[in-house]
Amino acid sequence: MAKRPAYFDKYQTIAFERTDSGILTIRIHSDGGPVVYASNHHNDWVHAFFDISADRDNKVLIITGTGDEFIATEKWDLPYDKVEHWDQIYWEGKRVLQNLLDIDIPVIGAINGAAHVHAEIGVLSDITLCSDNASFRDLPHVPGGVVPGDGVHVVWLELLGLNRGRYFLLTGQTLSAKEALDLGVVNEVLPREKLLARAMEHAENLLRMPEIARRYTRVVLTNRLKRLVQEGTGYGLVLEGAGIQDALQNMTEIRGKA
Repeated sequence: MAKRPAYFDKYQTIAFERTDSGILTIRIHSDGGPVVYASNHHNDWVHAFFDISADRDNKVLIITGTGDEFIATEKWDLPYDKVEHWDQIYWEGKRVLQNLLDIDIPVIGAINGAAHVHAEIGVLSDITLCSDNASFRDLPHVPGGVVPGDGVHVVWLELLGLNRGRYFLLTGQTLSAKEALDLGVVNEVLPREKLLARAMEHAENLLRMPEIARRYTRVVLTNRLKRLVQEGTGYGLVLEGAGIQDALQNMTEIRGKA
């Protein structure tokens, strides 16, 4: 049995559990409960995904949330009006999806409920399962007056197609679990109490592959996504930042006239 790695206890927003056979499950959370997305999640995920990719004792990865929500709400706590804060957001934002895709073992998403904030963390998986109470939306961007430039514009257009993806982002559409299944966003819908068991079943099946073949299969299946994310995210974040600055300026002008 491999020694418990130090990074398993390094992150405040992620719980790690690994079987003797190398199936790693990470459970994202806020103080042990469902995720209320904030800057500490953004920061943790960038570095945790790198640590996971560097650990060769990991053979298959399962990503899930806590309780009956994947990521339903946010409480962003990093002010946008300071250049050093936006620099941090930009640096992390360019890397979070890239680091996730750089994990060269199969990734299984077990989306355990509402995925309304950064659902792409789950739906970018090689096999994506969701509970029957799950729903999918991009809440932080267009509904909040923010340019969807941090990678969601790449992921959702790729998953849904050009027209459906743009509609989804521009209207703040919410997809039910059944709609997500019908549109190919997820592969299976299950009762929540059976979700992790099914994810583990898939993981164990993948362990039957020779290790190098398993790793390189992940690499070839994510190569296109890596390229699209790398091409689109840096520029998209610049536009997202410009949009946020415009909104802040408008708010300042409105307050000045009040």
